[in-house]
Amino acid sequence: MASLRCFLRSGKKAVTAVLRREFHGTPPAAVQVTVRDALNQAMDEELERDERVFLLGEEVAQYDGAYKVSRGLWKKYGDKRIIDTPITEMGFAGIAVGAAMAGLRPICEFMTFNFSMQAIDQVINSAAKTYYMSAGLQSVPIVFRGPNGASAGVAAQHSQCFAAWYGHCPGLKVVSPWSAEDARGLLKSAIRDDNPVVFLENELMYGVPFEMSEEVQSKDFLIPIGKAKIERQGTHITLVSHSRMVSLCLDAAAVLAKEGIECEVINMRTIRPLDAEAIETSIMKTNHLVTVEGGWPQFGIGAEILARIMEGPAFNYLDSPAVRVTGVDIPMPYAKILEDNSVPQIKDIIFSIKKTLNV
Repeated sequence: MASLRCFLRSGKKAVTAVLRREFHGTPPAAVQVTVRDALNQAMDEELERDERVFLLGEEVAQYDGAYKVSRGLWKKYGDKRIIDTPITEMGFAGIAVGAAMAGLRPICEFMTFNFSMQAIDQVINSAAKTYYMSAGLQSVPIVFRGPNGASAGVAAQHSQCFAAWYGHCPGLKVVSPWSAEDARGLLKSAIRDDNPVVFLENELMYGVPFEMSEEVQSKDFLIPIGKAKIERQGTHITLVSHSRMVSLCLDAAAVLAKEGIECEVINMRTIRPLDAEAIETSIMKTNHLVTVEGGWPQFGIGAEILARIMEGPAFNYLDSPAVRVTGVDIPMPYAKILEDNSVPQIKDIIFSIKKTLNV
């Protein structure tokens, strides 16, 4: 009996040793994290890291945020750092800008960026221009964040994309994340930045899970503002997009790959400053360009990209005119079938790609 126990113990030790070796030699598996949780983690870590950081906005505290992005933060940090405000965007945006000028680092949440129009004077005239007007003496380290662009069934007054609006204004940095990695890394960079940053999220992306590597989960992980990312390598055509439209571009690229068309998909990540170099480099390889955005066509993100390409070194590499895919040039309808026909769909992207490639 003793010899049997000894044999079992030695066998167990051998198996344990093998398992340890295999576990040690296997890289940690990526975890699934939603965009909502990635934003929550980023704010949590920055609130913990820097006592000057605080969050204010409508329903961000006791209700955990209208979209639950600030879930649990009020219970952890209390009333002084997670602040519920009245429904007055001009008022609490002004308080946030003043706090930033006084040395704090506020995160100002708009329940939707459509409501930021109530506070446009604070964002543009007070936050964006002060550093320049003070000859560099007065910085305004603030983040304006919240959902931007079309959601679903909320009609014209709640469906606008403000990327082009804010991207037009010098003095602001404008960020538009797509994935959980983007949301986490860019929000942490935005909070640490000494400039006012407009951080454009998307309501339809909040619940979407993405794989997040151990590196991205690190508290030290940051994504530099102003750098795009190639989400899919390709050789035939360049697709440039931001926010939720990146998903549609990747879906369109997957469909076309079955037909032998390889699309390179660029996730802009940042609207201002625009990473024109990444787009130019891709065009020099693929010789074709399609931009995709959910906003309106006139004076839009795609219009700016096409102008930059025409004025820059990549223009001579184009084998056909660049094409824009955008939202329709009307206020967003309420009826679902009209709404679906007012924002880009995968079929619209595929059509534009084939038109550009003449196939």
